[in-house]
Amino acid sequence: MYSESDLNGAVEAGVLSRDSADALRAHIAQQRATPVVDEEHFRLLTGFNDIFVSVALALLLVSLAWIGGTILTPLGGLGVAGAAWFLAEYFTARRRMALPSILLLLAFVGGVAATLFGIVVELDPQNVPDRTTAMIFAGIGVVAAGAAWLHWRRFMVPITVAAGAAALVATVASLIVAAFPVLKDNFYPVTLLGGIAVFVAAMRWDMSDRDRRTRRSDVAFWLHLVAAPLIAHSLFQLLGVFGPSVTAPMAAVVIALYVVFGLVALAVDRRALLVSSLAYVLYALYALFEKARAVERSAAFTAFVIGSALLTLSVFWQPMRRQVVGLLGGIGQRLPPVAMA
Repeated sequence: MYSESDLNGAVEAGVLSRDSADALRAHIAQQRATPVVDEEHFRLLTGFNDIFVSVALALLLVSLAWIGGTILTPLGGLGVAGAAWFLAEYFTARRRMALPSILLLLAFVGGVAATLFGIVVELDPQNVPDRTTAMIFAGIGVVAAGAAWLHWRRFMVPITVAAGAAALVATVASLIVAAFPVLKDNFYPVTLLGGIAVFVAAMRWDMSDRDRRTRRSDVAFWLHLVAAPLIAHSLFQLLGVFGPSVTAPMAAVVIALYVVFGLVALAVDRRALLVSSLAYVLYALYALFEKARAVERSAAFTAFVIGSALLTLSVFWQPMRRQVVGLLGGIGQRLPPVAMA
């Protein structure tokens, strides 16, 4: 399967004309009865060799972390970060392999963070105040974000921006906890705001490539994947969904929020919010069926209702999205294009 980035690369190299590439996109859209933008393409595999290489990379990086950690704690992370950058020069810069590139990016950023954490462990600080601990984690987050930026400048792997955004959210959360230690046991408002900020960043990338034909769309996809759990998890935790018991009004609120998430997903043509909040609506519906004394079949009823709803949404995604975007007026003109009736 060829991604949009591959098609654009072929056009830039002169292998395909722009008209031929557009004709190919139109042909595929007609075959699938759906516009290209609705497919939410992102490249994860270029072939089975990606899986083979990724397994080998995982074994190598884990072994480096293990061996380095037995010598000196920071050496484990340092070895992983150094090896990940070195290997990316071949598998990312030269071979452009999708899954190995993602793995190596995560290993590099994680290795940098693990190195700093290992230094803190080796220093073995005793009786450190919570504020100081939060500042330490904030510093690690800043350096991790900087590492992601360097990796982006060199390799431009789409997931890199999302990794940097996650590191920045962790940094800001740590700084806020350092300034207000009372939030240490309830930092969900902070992560909720961070998720909204990442969602806004994702929309900026999305709106800069409405037809989703360039790398910017891939960057937006990964940013949405970071924003969705931050928003959904934080919001539902603030509501106490996983508390001792879920009341009928609480379950109704959860379902209503899921409907709102569905409307947002339809408007921006991204499904990440629906997937991230799925566990909560499943739990709420399960609790409702239990209260209705359908204990033996509550799980089956829950799966049936949600599965049917999601399949219906998938089948009628385009006409439903057309209705939602139509209600947005001028804002809808800045969103990904809608399939014509």
